[in-house]
Amino acid sequence: MTASLSTLVVPLTAEHADQVIAIYQAGIDEGNATFETAAPTWEQFDAGKLPEHRFAAVNETGRLLGWIAASRVSERSAYAGVIEHSVYVRPDARGRSVASALLKALVDSTEAAGIWTIQAGIFPENTASLAVHERAGFRVIGTRERIGRHHGVWRNVMLVERRSPAVS
Repeated sequence: MTASLSTLVVPLTAEHADQVIAIYQAGIDEGNATFETAAPTWEQFDAGKLPEHRFAAVNETGRLLGWIAASRVSERSAYAGVIEHSVYVRPDARGRSVASALLKALVDSTEAAGIWTIQAGIFPENTASLAVHERAGFRVIGTRERIGRHHGVWRNVMLVERRSPAVS
């Protein structure tokens, strides 16, 4: 567990399900978080995320402020140390270092597990996410131009990654 001011980072579990999906949907509704147009069910979310690399940021009353979760990039053994992650913060909790605390928890857990690369795709318009990732040691690898349509419009995605200096 990691604490930051009034934010506590704990393992993300089914008890957080409704709040996770609500925060995910809020990010979707804003339009610059994902290509998804509707949040998955908890069962879909749970099945697609690595249980040992997902965390919830909660306040002193247990209210979920944000979450981070990771999935495998590939089933191929060569990519066993590469994951892709998503991090979402409740709109009214932004600017309070919630995403930074969640990214730190993910980095700590993945390095302990021997994972050498964490990656994510971020819309270039999501400047707050790009900035928090840069502060957490991620770098932009490149731009995937016109990689997918979102509400009928072609969108670019910035590919960011963090290579662990601790895992060789």
